[in-house]
Amino acid sequence: MEIKVLVRHKRFRLALIILLIWAVASYLLLPWLWKEYFRHYSKFAGVSSITQTADGHPGDPINIAIIGTEEQLIRAMTAAGWFPADPITFGTSVRIAVDSVFRKPDDNAPVSNLFLFGRKQDLAFEQPVGDSPRQRHHVRFWMWARQEEGHPLWFGSATFDDSVGLSYTTGQVTHHIGPDVDAERDLISAQLQKAGWEQQISFMQKFQQPNGLNGGGDPWRSDGRLAILYLMQNPPASRSP
Repeated sequence: MEIKVLVRHKRFRLALIILLIWAVASYLLLPWLWKEYFRHYSKFAGVSSITQTADGHPGDPINIAIIGTEEQLIRAMTAAGWFPADPITFGTSVRIAVDSVFRKPDDNAPVSNLFLFGRKQDLAFEQPVGDSPRQRHHVRFWMWARQEEGHPLWFGSATFDDSVGLSYTTGQVTHHIGPDVDAERDLISAQLQKAGWEQQISFMQKFQQPNGLNGGGDPWRSDGRLAILYLMQNPPASRSP
């Protein structure tokens, strides 16, 4: 009799555990996972993961999204050691050519125009490497027409210019990008975090394809994740110690 009671007690306890696991999974875990999935995927479903060149060829990949106002984005990137890129004009084009040939520093060298949402980048930043604009980290940002939780959202394409040469597709003089675009995505996140501007980061899986070629014929590779960074609402300097 005692054995039967003990067996029934164990079965009852096991049933309670299974019921508890089911309740947690069904009413807490799975709804949260689906909420996170649709919060990003359904909203970003219409966003192209690849930029375009002026003549309609595939450009550099989108690998980062930043949530914050234009002022916050500019201040955050500046605090993280990035410089605003000058617009492309005849003067700036001549300047970058001369600086590249004679290896002169140019913190604000222009970047070529790429297109997302049917328009060229709204903001562009760069971080020089060495003593000339031949090599540099750079990122272009486009503000999305929609907002994320009431805040502006910027899609970015971050790549590394590792050399100057002739385009593999047009034969024109251009910068060739390095293949590891994830490293550039992660660099921005690490620098914004160090500067005190990164409030939160999450990743959207399978946003990007694993590899491709940009408009100049340069190969690139990715783990497919889009980094989604939330900027601090208040500048770090104004926060209480």
